Amino acid sequence: MDLATIIGLFLGFGAVVGGQVLEGGHVSAIIQPTAALIVLGGTMGATFVSFPLGNILQALKDSHKALFPPKDDPEAVIKTIIGYAAKARKNGLISLEQDAQSVKDSFTKKGISLVVDGIDPQKLRETLEIELGSFEEHSKASAEVFESAGGYAPTIGIIGAVLGLIHVMENLSDPSKLGSGIAVAFVATIYGLMTANIICLPLSIKLKVRIKQELLQKEMIIEGLIAIQNGENPHFIEQKLRAYLH
Repeated sequence: MDLATIIGLFLGFGAVVGGQVLEGGHVSAIIQPTAALIVLGGTMGATFVSFPLGNILQALKDSHKALFPPKDDPEAVIKTIIGYAAKARKNGLISLEQDAQSVKDSFTKKGISLVVDGIDPQKLRETLEIELGSFEEHSKASAEVFESAGGYAPTIGIIGAVLGLIHVMENLSDPSKLGSGIAVAFVATIYGLMTANIICLPLSIKLKVRIKQELLQKEMIIEGLIAIQNGENPHFIEQKLRAYLH
């Protein structure tokens, strides 16, 4: 679990609630179901209009990466590549055929299969970079969904504030209803800003960070497999791949 995400959410929401309490207000004053309905429903509606359903479902699926980063360890990846290199150097590239069947990562599996097939190193790079580009585009779509939602939320919050003020204007003759209307107006704005700046936009940035990490790891795999294809020394391959970690 990513501790930074947990701490960030706790500090973000805690600061707002804590500030309300320190100012002498009650927490119940910023708990407005109507405002939440307007902001969350409106933001989701605008996001659904902006993206295909598949992109939104994929974004929801990818959101767990903010809390649970990919399990692949770069050090473990380097160790695995070096193991392949030593095996291929000793027994030939064809000896990696069994590894190609047992490896779980589809990208690595495809790369090893191409190496075993004896494809030209340049063609190997081109093929895997196409795969890499496709992965990047699909992954960025998830981050863009949350980024767009973060852009809509404050505006929807303003809409909620206007609706609340309209309600206030309609009930000027009844002072008992003024407080709830004004509360919805101001709280809707807070909800919009919090949704954008504590949840959606940070989540988008965290997903982009994860994408960069995964891209770097896949680039490292490409470089390692090409080095194996070229028959380079495993020790030299290790030094080359460790340059990606700096």
